[in-house]
Amino acid sequence: MKKIGLIAGAGELPVEFAKSAWEKNENLIVYGIKGITDKKIQSIAPTKWLYLGQAQKLIDTMRQDQITDVVMLGKIEHYHLLTSIHRFDRRAREFFSSLIDKRAKSILEAVLKELEKEGFCPIDPSPYLSSLLAPEGVIAGENPPQHLMEDALFGLKIAKEIAQLDIGQTVVVKDKIVIAVEGLEGTDKCIIRGGELGGEGTVVCKVARKNQDMRYDVPVIGVKTLKSMKKAKAKLLAVEAGKTFVLENNQLKKLASKSGISIVGVKID
Repeated sequence: MKKIGLIAGAGELPVEFAKSAWEKNENLIVYGIKGITDKKIQSIAPTKWLYLGQAQKLIDTMRQDQITDVVMLGKIEHYHLLTSIHRFDRRAREFFSSLIDKRAKSILEAVLKELEKEGFCPIDPSPYLSSLLAPEGVIAGENPPQHLMEDALFGLKIAKEIAQLDIGQTVVVKDKIVIAVEGLEGTDKCIIRGGELGGEGTVVCKVARKNQDMRYDVPVIGVKTLKSMKKAKAKLLAVEAGKTFVLENNQLKKLASKSGISIVGVKID
């Protein structure tokens, strides 16, 4: 019998998956990370709590719970991983020391292989979250003016190359100039830095990797993204249609309208 284990990071995405899985009557257990995972998830599904880096305990607990399929969702800041290695258990430390490099893609792909080696099956969560995938066209706010869309198309191409190098998923552009590129600081700080450097009217572009593995690190936008854009006085958020999760849709639309920000989904070949 299929039994799903959800390894949940920060944010709304693990919560949305848990809701969807319960609605589909799936046998689900959540493995939350203390201080990172949103506590409200435990009101949706049975939840067991561990500290970041308790790799062996996680594997042993999932095996005891007879988990067959595994889903990894939610943000665990890259810098948090790198600065917390000294507190990890032996299994986690050995895992990190064996990596070729410490890029997000390298870490997450190695985690999936480690889970497979232990007999678990990492699955694509998008069938449970299909309603959250960004559609093509205007998602929120007004239809953006031509000059902003030209910036968006320029920025999306740059972002695609940056994502493929596993530097980040987001770039901020203005007048076809790259103002900021996401690095270790994350999307929100990149957006704010872009506003500080470029002033009002920047365009934020967020994409998936080429041939994105939907089992991990799929780009996500939500109200927090828009609040950062409002602070930066950015005017347009362009995301890759079909490969970006859009959270808190109703709140997002209200905030976009109130802030004069447009959100568009763009299909990238």
